Amino acid sequence: MKQAKRVFLIVLDSFGVGAAPDAADFGDEGANTLGRVLESPQLDIPNLTRLGLLNIQGVKAPARQQTSVGSYARLREVSKGKDTTIGHWELAGVVSPRPLPTFPEGFPPDCIAAFEKAVGRGVLCNRPYSGTAVIRDYGAEHLATGKLIVYTSADSVFQIAAHESLVPPEELYEICRKARALLTGPWGVGRVIARPFVGTGPENFTRTPNRHDFSLLPPRPTLLDEAKAAGLEVIGVGKIHDIFAGSGLTRTLRTSGNTEGIARTLELAGEDFRGLAFVNLVDFDMLYGHRRDIDGYARALSEFDRSLPALMERLGPEDLLMITADHGCDPGFTKTTDHTREYVPWLIWGRSLTPGQDLGTLEGFGEVGATAAQALGLPDTLEGRGRWAELTGEA
Repeated sequence: MKQAKRVFLIVLDSFGVGAAPDAADFGDEGANTLGRVLESPQLDIPNLTRLGLLNIQGVKAPARQQTSVGSYARLREVSKGKDTTIGHWELAGVVSPRPLPTFPEGFPPDCIAAFEKAVGRGVLCNRPYSGTAVIRDYGAEHLATGKLIVYTSADSVFQIAAHESLVPPEELYEICRKARALLTGPWGVGRVIARPFVGTGPENFTRTPNRHDFSLLPPRPTLLDEAKAAGLEVIGVGKIHDIFAGSGLTRTLRTSGNTEGIARTLELAGEDFRGLAFVNLVDFDMLYGHRRDIDGYARALSEFDRSLPALMERLGPEDLLMITADHGCDPGFTKTTDHTREYVPWLIWGRSLTPGQDLGTLEGFGEVGATAAQALGLPDTLEGRGRWAELTGEA
């Protein structure tokens, strides 16, 4: 079976394509990130359309692309959750049968007491909160008292906000490392997140790009680990390092957002390497999904779309491009500001692949990781069925 030289796996963070069958169990019935963004006059996605995005099963769009240059499917998550961590883990071949713990009433008193003792500072808030609202409401008290703003959300996260003039980012990262070491077992959230901010008062407190995530290690080897063990390069762009706690990576390219992430990906496409480039574009989720900004989401998707011709031009006949997502975050879903339980798209393109294949609806994000593993000639150890033979016409 033929093999790929390079696999570019790009995650459009939160780009769902319609409510999953179990969406009601998560309070997300009716969510549809793509459907909502299609309503925006700011949307211009001719290249994603050519790849087959609007042909995906269940997508309600004005017109299907008659001749698609890519193959496409929608994927149903089988892990029990809708957060970034387990979404990415499942893409990389590890299913999470149990949800990571969440704390809708805030973290238990003994947890907060242990954290305060470990870091030598008190805590403010300790309940689910919007990231922009929490610094508006608690920022001044934080500056006056030195206490840290700790909050969570519907996701499995322990977030720590601190003003950069009081707690410089490197000091905040060390506080997060201590929290990460503490938060295991029943307190074992998927991510501890540093949330630095600046400003002089509630009217202008603003989060900075110096966010940093500290994740749990995946419970077993992922696509990244298998590729690294085989001697391949494994390059994480954006917050991939944070999501996988660095496991399996040979190189990390951190970014400040989508624009820089796209630029780093284009640069990598011009490099000569053999292996995996795993890219996360976070702004869809962080800046537009959670903030329920439909037009902003549409503009960001259009920006990514404009980069695709240059990216595809730089890929050779032995390269594979896959575009997908890790969950939904419908910017028009006003019941909450949290992630939404949705199908995600899977777009596949390569010069040597058979174009225009409609793979339908597939069970599990692991189809992505298993296909990448087959393309790179890796052992069959991941949870998911690979489609490489079908895509290359060798089935």
